[in-house]
Amino acid sequence: MPTPVSSIRNLGPAYEASCTRAGINSAEELRALGPDETYSRLLATGSTPHFIGYYVLVMGLQGRPWNDCKGKEKQELRKRFDAIKAANAEALTKTKGRSQLEAALDAIGVIEKM
Repeated sequence: MPTPVSSIRNLGPAYEASCTRAGINSAEELRALGPDETYSRLLATGSTPHFIGYYVLVMGLQGRPWNDCKGKEKQELRKRFDAIKAANAEALTKTKGRSQLEAALDAIGVIEKM
């Protein structure tokens, strides 16, 4: 039986729901993908980019409290976060101004591109 995403430290029901929308249905799958690919998938399925949401994920996968991220480590994570956002710029533009439902319908080809 798969382990819920919310079993990972720092990740609650809302994060789990975002992962489900992105097709990530277990903690095992999330761990296998790693934080960068997971966050890319979240952005591609309509999640709003937020640096804290990214480093909460990174810290949780390391078994660390979310507020343990400081100094140089936090600066390095910011660079990774910015790179993930840049790599997903097209998806972020595509979903801007649309509800999550509209973004999901667009992702599966149900509605026309804006």
